[in-house]
Amino acid sequence: MWMGKLWGKNSKIQHQYYQYVGSERATQTWSKMLFVIWVLGWILASFWLFWYTTSEATEKQKETLANICDERARMLQDQFNVSMNHIQAMSILISTFHHGKNPSAIDQRTFARYTERTAFERPLTSGVAYAVRVLHSERELFEKQQGWSIKRMDTHHKNDFASENHEPSPIQEVYAPVIFAQDTVAHVISLDMLSGKEDRDNILARELGKGVLTAPLRLIKTNRLGVILTFAVYKTDLSPNATPKERIQVTDGYLGVIFDIESLVEKLLHQLASKQTILVNVYDTTNQSDPISMYGSNVPDGGLWHISSLNFGDPSRKHEMQCRFKQKPPWPWLEITASVGMLVIALLVGHILHATMNRIARVEQEFETMAKLKKQAEAADIAKSQFLATVSHEIRTPMNGVLGMLHMLMDTNLDVTQQDYVRTAQASGKALVSLINEVLDQAKIESGKLELEAVSFDLRAVLDDVLSLFSGKSQEKRSRVYISNRAPEMLIGDPGRFRQIITNLMGNSIKIKKGHIFVTVHLADELIDGYPVVYRRRSWKQFKYSSQDASNGPSSVVPDGINLLVSVEDTGSGIPVEAQARFFTLFMQVGPSISRLHGGTGIGLSISKHLVGLMKGEIGFASEPRIGSTFTFTALFTNGSSNSNKLKNHPINKQSSSLSLEFQGMRALVIDPRPIRASVSKYHIQRLGILVATTTDLHQGLSSVISGHTVTDMILIEQEVWDKDATSLVHIINKLMNIDHGTPPKLFLLANCISLPRSSNIATGFHTPSVIMKPLRASMLAASLQRAMGVVIKGFRRNGEVPSLSLCNLLRGRKILVVNDNNVNLRVAAGALKKYGAEVVCVDSGKKAIPLLTPPHNFDACFMDIQMPEVDGFAATRIIRDLEHSHNDHSQCRDGEAYANLSNQRVPILAMTADVSQATNDLCQKSRMDGYVSKPFEAEQLYREVSRFFV
Repeated sequence: MWMGKLWGKNSKIQHQYYQYVGSERATQTWSKMLFVIWVLGWILASFWLFWYTTSEATEKQKETLANICDERARMLQDQFNVSMNHIQAMSILISTFHHGKNPSAIDQRTFARYTERTAFERPLTSGVAYAVRVLHSERELFEKQQGWSIKRMDTHHKNDFASENHEPSPIQEVYAPVIFAQDTVAHVISLDMLSGKEDRDNILARELGKGVLTAPLRLIKTNRLGVILTFAVYKTDLSPNATPKERIQVTDGYLGVIFDIESLVEKLLHQLASKQTILVNVYDTTNQSDPISMYGSNVPDGGLWHISSLNFGDPSRKHEMQCRFKQKPPWPWLEITASVGMLVIALLVGHILHATMNRIARVEQEFETMAKLKKQAEAADIAKSQFLATVSHEIRTPMNGVLGMLHMLMDTNLDVTQQDYVRTAQASGKALVSLINEVLDQAKIESGKLELEAVSFDLRAVLDDVLSLFSGKSQEKRSRVYISNRAPEMLIGDPGRFRQIITNLMGNSIKIKKGHIFVTVHLADELIDGYPVVYRRRSWKQFKYSSQDASNGPSSVVPDGINLLVSVEDTGSGIPVEAQARFFTLFMQVGPSISRLHGGTGIGLSISKHLVGLMKGEIGFASEPRIGSTFTFTALFTNGSSNSNKLKNHPINKQSSSLSLEFQGMRALVIDPRPIRASVSKYHIQRLGILVATTTDLHQGLSSVISGHTVTDMILIEQEVWDKDATSLVHIINKLMNIDHGTPPKLFLLANCISLPRSSNIATGFHTPSVIMKPLRASMLAASLQRAMGVVIKGFRRNGEVPSLSLCNLLRGRKILVVNDNNVNLRVAAGALKKYGAEVVCVDSGKKAIPLLTPPHNFDACFMDIQMPEVDGFAATRIIRDLEHSHNDHSQCRDGEAYANLSNQRVPILAMTADVSQATNDLCQKSRMDGYVSKPFEAEQLYREVSRFFV
């Protein structure tokens, strides 16, 4: 009791909770919270985007500044090295031509002119000077030879750049007075390079054998900041491993080069045209704690800057170049715009999501109603499927009786005409079943489950069947069929669906009671009179594929592909212009349902259009009101012959049908004033193997036969000619019947069903020709010729489908049970199986079948109908299978030793059903049936299904 109360209270709490959670108020609360979280998150994301894009732009600026600065430093360093190399070469020149010659080959004038002319090779130098090494003991003699005394460099005077204003150099062990100088620095001649502190340190370092730079200093005369590069000049060549003492002993002098750093860097920046872009500072950083500025301002700047190292060849001194942009970077408007834009978009998206969530909350209230409607729709769809299955079963069942009895009638002794009538009735019944299946086909099309077969079929036989189907309906409308000789006899495809398309198109044309119907079949790439056949049909003009490029057409896609072009032409009222755009629409009819003139459901043409698409073809039409219409479609098939090239050129009159064997080699004359109608008649007669000639003039044709110029076995005269000239042809016909050379030809009159020959036109005693009714068909034409000419087709029975002895022996002596509640179906199935030698037992309910198939029994197979009263086929099969299982288990337990000699008793059970849907097939498998046969069935179908269990 208390458990029930607790459970009820818990359920109530859960209901209130879900009611609250699912309420609109709770949804709005959650949506607001999510919106606030969304906004805050995207604000942070926009700040991060601004920081990221700004940092990327800054890094790009740093990279650009580094590239520019490194390029300037590299160019300055390269030019400095070029000047250094030239100075080193000049030191070798002085050693060779001044110290190596006596007297010297170089004087001040020569040195000045040489250095001035080669200044372009030293673009960074401001001047060059040479100081000779003089010992104190040699000073007096040296001053007398030069004509001036050695002066000090560090004398301070307003005009200290004039040498005469300098004091004499104090006494010291070694002097280095300048004896040669470039004109730009000629004021340093006679000055002792060792008298200055920095110069003395720089010169004395020459014992290393390398060029050495001074610290930045103010140059004499220009007072600009510069450096001096000094090279030692040796008396003789030294080995690379010479000691400092050895270098000092062989030193003759010192070659110095002056570099004006400020002017040099200024010149370099002007050459690169980048002075306006960046600011450059050059520093001597030998003393890291107190770097010396060699170029540029020392104004601090908090912007971006970059340092590039400089190597001027002196390892004891270090230099570097510092660069920065002259202008401050602009505001990052692009980054600001991107981050703000992203934030705005995020806010808009958040607003949309917020509104969407509110909308979803309202839609959820409607979801339950829609779910209920969905269940009702699904139930209605199931009911529709069940209704279609029931209607299909109820219609197929009597049709099975009709077609089965006709099939049994074919096994009786019938003449050729009766066989043709029975075949026509069978074809009509099958066509009726096909028309009944249109509704099911439309359902399959909507579900995408409609598929095509791929079987071999006779193209001309299919057209004959269609023509036979409409022969009784076209009493007021003349029907003709023409198939091109290039069209193969056998094709591989779906003959039923192909027949269904033509049947629908002809059925649409037959509703118009007056005029004619002309069906033509050609290859899509066929030429007639030098022009493509497609040009003769205006309904082809909207097709995508044209025979102008046959190599790219559909027939070239598949090996041995045959692309047929079929046209159905009719004369009559035509199709109104306003209805042409929706003519292939499902359930479309030309006029209103009350006032329309012609019948039809409007399903057939829609299905035909879909079938043509499955056959990789196209369909269209051209129509003119009060004139007529032409429907044209293409369909792609596979050539049914192993040698398609041979079949294309194979003439129609050489086919091996049993109908043409007895007429092979005969000659016929067709008299018809209309060439197209004569061509159609010639086509059908040629199918029997007869050689046919045509003429438009009656008298000329008969006269040629009477004169014996041509041997003719039969003459076929069109009724139009006969009615017009019958009274004047008595004499010619009598002469024709009394010719003395050979046997007189047989006369035939080609008459339409709607107008038989007028008897008033035939005189008394006049020879009456045999009448052949139109439309012409091979079987009917053969029967008429047989009756008139006394020809019997040998061995012709039931289309040549009599089973062989080996097939009959498979079922001979087999005992088969047939279960069906319809007496007609019982008779049809029993008759079909007895024809193969089987012993058949029939019962009319599943309840009666159960005791007959309860093991042990002596039945070899069973055909079980599905829909039966009391116990249906599925239930009866399940019961029988359970009985078999129990019997086999009991037999095994009762006599285990003998069980090896016993076989499990399991009788094959095949369902007979008019419902051929996939659901029915699944139910058959679940009920443990061994297969099924669809209604209406034929004898061969029953044999094929049951015989596989006896092979």
